[in-house]
Amino acid sequence: MLDYIIVGSGLSGIAFAETLLQHKKQFILFENHSQNSTQIAGGLYNPVILKRFSQVWNANHQLEIAHKFYESIEQKLNTQFDFKIPIYRKFFSVEEQNNWFAASDKPNLAPFLSTKIIHKKYNGIDSPYGYGEVLETGYVDTMSLLNQYHQYLKKNNWLVESSFEYNALKIFETHIAYKNIEAKNIVFAEGFGMHSNPYFNYLPLDGTKGELFIIKADDLNLDVIINTSIFILPLGNNRYKVGATYNWDDKTNTPTEEGKKELIDRIKEILNCDFEIIEHLAGVRPTVKDRRPLLGTNQTYKNLHILNGMGTRGVMLAPAMAIDLYDFIENGKPLDKAIDIKRYSPTKN
Repeated sequence: MLDYIIVGSGLSGIAFAETLLQHKKQFILFENHSQNSTQIAGGLYNPVILKRFSQVWNANHQLEIAHKFYESIEQKLNTQFDFKIPIYRKFFSVEEQNNWFAASDKPNLAPFLSTKIIHKKYNGIDSPYGYGEVLETGYVDTMSLLNQYHQYLKKNNWLVESSFEYNALKIFETHIAYKNIEAKNIVFAEGFGMHSNPYFNYLPLDGTKGELFIIKADDLNLDVIINTSIFILPLGNNRYKVGATYNWDDKTNTPTEEGKKELIDRIKEILNCDFEIIEHLAGVRPTVKDRRPLLGTNQTYKNLHILNGMGTRGVMLAPAMAIDLYDFIENGKPLDKAIDIKRYSPTKN
């Protein structure tokens, strides 16, 4: 009998799989590639919400866990995924500069906001008011990470590329059975696909569609991530990832003309050089209205668990949340009330 079945192999699914491997647990992971929010994610990790100049919830802890997590996978697969690179917040006025300095005086933000205005010139960007540098930032190449980790799982016969059929799941007091597989527990890490899950679909997973581009801009010489109303992330060879949009109504993975126009307009607000759109991508982020993840156990079936709701910060959140869920299931360590699904009642949602 296996220890776990995992359903879903985005960032949450592979974070839980890696946590299980570190504890020498046996598992099988199901992936049907129906969700692609991880593949199209910007992949940025940033401890500061720059729109409101506030610290990301539990940012220090999440960053510490995330760096160890990605470093261990990099060593295992002999590839780099985690790229530490500054984020520059472009200032559009003296008032924005003043707001930055006011924020950098706050004790919780001081470690992450440089107090020196940067006046570096980049081809293709006018920046008369300079930039503020966010510290402890970077990005994870999520597409490469997923592709290579999936290959690693497949090579070890831990990955099943197939849709999970909920009606084939049999639940017993001490274990669960799925077709010819028996396991002590099952963890659902399906992202927005949770809406099809009869055991957890009462949870208020909202889902926010995001669209982004890969562009080529030969005259742009960026060596940092620029953040304004969108981000511009250098990928090398004059290619950049640019995004992202936020759409709360459309729940499809299909790129749209509206999203394309919005991104082009925003790029033109920042860049005054030519660019070519190489790819246009879209996906639905698993967002929750209270902006906290969804972790916990089904109220009726004690061997059915969920790991979801990472929203726009999956790169930072998923490794720490995977450990929290593991400790909750295996060691009885209580979940933080802010992330425990007990905050939502099946009868009220």
